[in-house]
Amino acid sequence: MAELLAHPELAPHEPATIEKVAIVVSKGSLEGVYPGLIMANGARMEGIEADLFFTFFGLDAIRKDRHAKLKVATVGNPGMYLPTWLGAVPGMSWMATKMMARQIEKIDIPPVPEFLELVSDSGAHLYACKATVDMFGLTMDDFVPQVDGILTVGEFYEKAAGGQIIFT
Repeated sequence: MAELLAHPELAPHEPATIEKVAIVVSKGSLEGVYPGLIMANGARMEGIEADLFFTFFGLDAIRKDRHAKLKVATVGNPGMYLPTWLGAVPGMSWMATKMMARQIEKIDIPPVPEFLELVSDSGAHLYACKATVDMFGLTMDDFVPQVDGILTVGEFYEKAAGGQIIFT
């Protein structure tokens, strides 16, 4: 005990609290988008600042023409426990998507369009990746109104400074 009093740097520290998260969403399937939305919502409910960065196919979650049509990926999805050939059977993705949508609704998680509004209204910020936007030939007009802007990776890192970066 005398050692701790003489050297306060040896005293146990309180665990640091998370004050800010930066969530990267890079997959455009239901099982790729929901984790980021759920984590952002949970962060905001705890008073934690949250920014979401949508890149590559994750942009589907914030595209006006696609955000309400996301599907479960059945081909090559190890979590499905299906042989690849079975996942490729016509209608398999549709069936898996319907089953997941029912389960999501049953536990009172909103559909993606409504969830985007919810996290945005709670104070989370949604950004599109500039490199991916340029690669796919998109503009701000292609995105839902909750998108706060199109950022470069460097600009996103600036916003994420001091926070925890989470890849989903």
